[in-house]
Amino acid sequence: MTKCFFFSIVETKNWFHRYSFTKSGLRSTITDLKDGTTVHCWVPKNPIHTKPNLLLIHGIGANALWQWGDFIPALIPYFNLYIPDLIFFGDSFTTQPDRTEWFQAQCLIRVMEANTVGKFSLVGLSYGGFVGYSIAALRPEMVERVVICCSGVCVEEKDFKDGLLKVSALEDATAILVPQKPEKLKQLVGYSFFRPPPLRLIPSCLLNDFIESMCLDHIEEKRELIRTIPRGRKLSDLPKIQQRTMIMWGEHDQVFPLELGHRLKRHLGDNATLVVIKNTGHAFNSEEPKEFLSHLISFLVDP
Repeated sequence: MTKCFFFSIVETKNWFHRYSFTKSGLRSTITDLKDGTTVHCWVPKNPIHTKPNLLLIHGIGANALWQWGDFIPALIPYFNLYIPDLIFFGDSFTTQPDRTEWFQAQCLIRVMEANTVGKFSLVGLSYGGFVGYSIAALRPEMVERVVICCSGVCVEEKDFKDGLLKVSALEDATAILVPQKPEKLKQLVGYSFFRPPPLRLIPSCLLNDFIESMCLDHIEEKRELIRTIPRGRKLSDLPKIQQRTMIMWGEHDQVFPLELGHRLKRHLGDNATLVVIKNTGHAFNSEEPKEFLSHLISFLVDP
C-alpha cells in the first residue's frame, strides 16, 4: 500500500494516544485468562477509592486508543477508568471458537475481577454496547449504571430480512465494517457520520494507512463477530437488565436506526432514559463530543 509520507500518520496518532493515557495515570496491562485468551486493558496506576470505577468498551471500527483517546482528559477527573481492547482488537486475542458478545463480556468480567474491581459502571459504543449489556445481565451485582450508545442490542434476525437496516446484506456489512479497500472505508465513514468529511478530498494513501494499521489483523475473526450478532436473535430472548440505563443515539444513525433505540427503551421501561443527539449519525460522540460528555458525566456522577 502506498503511504503519503515516510511515516504512518495513524501510528503516530496511536503513539500520542498512548502517551496521553500514560500521562493521565493509566498503565497498559495484559491479563492472561489461562484458556488461550489474553486481554489488553488500560487500568489506573493508582486507583482512587473515592472515585467510581468506569469501564469504557469500544466498537468495531478501531481499537480502544482511537475510540476513547479524545475523551480521557475529560473523564479522568471523575472516574477510575478501565479501557480494554475487545478480543481480536489491539493486543487482545483468543484461541477459543466462541464469537458471541457473551464471550466478550465474560472475558471483560474476568479482567475486572483480576484488577479487584468489585463494582463499576460501563459505557459501550456500538458493538461495545452489545458487550456492555451482556456484562450488566451476567453480573448485576457488579454493574451499577449502564450507558448504551448507538448499539442495536434489540435488533432481531428478521430485521435484516425486513430491510430495517440500511445495509441488510450481512456480507456487505462485514466488508464495510472491516474494510480492506479505501472505497469500503469511505463507505464506512459515510454511513457513520451525519456530516461526513469531504471523502473525495481524502487521498487513498491516508485511507490505506488507516487500513494497514487498524484493519489487517484478525480479519475473518472480526467479520465472524459481526455475523454472529443476528444469528437466531429475538427480542423475546433478550434479558431485561435492572440497572439504571441511559440509551444515547444519533438522530440520523444509518448503521443502527433510531427505531432500535426506541425499541430498547420500551424493552427496559422506566429504568431507562433515551437521549437523542440531534443532527448526528452513528458516530455522534465524534460529531458532538461536548454534548456526549455532558450527558455521560451528569448521568454517571449524579447520585
